[in-house]
Amino acid sequence: MSSISRRRMLQSAIAGAAFVSGSPGAWGQEKAASSGTPIPRKGTIKQSVCRWEYAKWSVDDLCAYSAHIGLKGVDLLQPLEWEIPRKYGLICTMGYAEGGSIRDGLNRLENHDKIVAGLTKNMPLAAKMGVPNLITFSGNRMGMSDEEGAKNTVIGLNRLKKAAEDNNITICLELLNSKVNHKDYMADHTAWGAEVMKQVNSSHVKLLYDIYHMQIMEGDLVRTIQANIEWIGHFHTGGVPGRNDLNDRQEVQWDGVMRGIAATSFKGYVAHEFQPLGDPYASLLQAANLCDV
Repeated sequence: MSSISRRRMLQSAIAGAAFVSGSPGAWGQEKAASSGTPIPRKGTIKQSVCRWEYAKWSVDDLCAYSAHIGLKGVDLLQPLEWEIPRKYGLICTMGYAEGGSIRDGLNRLENHDKIVAGLTKNMPLAAKMGVPNLITFSGNRMGMSDEEGAKNTVIGLNRLKKAAEDNNITICLELLNSKVNHKDYMADHTAWGAEVMKQVNSSHVKLLYDIYHMQIMEGDLVRTIQANIEWIGHFHTGGVPGRNDLNDRQEVQWDGVMRGIAATSFKGYVAHEFQPLGDPYASLLQAANLCDV
């Protein structure tokens, strides 16, 4: 074992042991300042973590711990929170910015003005804060055909793409499962999303490929990711079934999926979006280690 590998293993063990008994909020700015060198990562996969699963922590605590274990950012922060990760050498890797909701999204023309106004208003701030991606949604079908919904979504994204290009921001349309978590959601298959992306045809409009959701809907993860990587701007993780820890008690081989992503031209972020079953510190560290290929 190389000295670098030994050092990384030791740092990982220390980090995990130090926080196994920690309560949310126990890891703060003072500890970050005295914690020493962050756990080194290979950098092939730039990892992040989603905010909502760690709602009991302050954003500062989540950023401090994420920086210590070698993550690059925090996902799904509100505009007023975008500046916080910068204090820890991180960025907000995906921001909320009034981009519609899972139910009421771009597949309905009547939603466009509000969604376009919200995203356009926040793009200059995102650019200033170094936020590379903003999230949006297709919306639910509610009786609408997928063909009509795709046409409408293209219209809405075409209204956004010039501002996204001018501000160097990527608008990411999230793929979600309609089988378990989000009944009736329209963007529930990669093929639908990829066709929308092809018609919009902008390097600043991409898919948020949620691996958890697409494993439920389609499986065949690596082949699908590699065939559509041109249209993918961001990834989320989550153990299947249950959306819990990334470990050997669920069905996705995460290191294999990460190697599949690493074999492509993808340069964006992979954000962990799972609900820890046990100690949240150890769960996040475990995910970071597993996906560091």
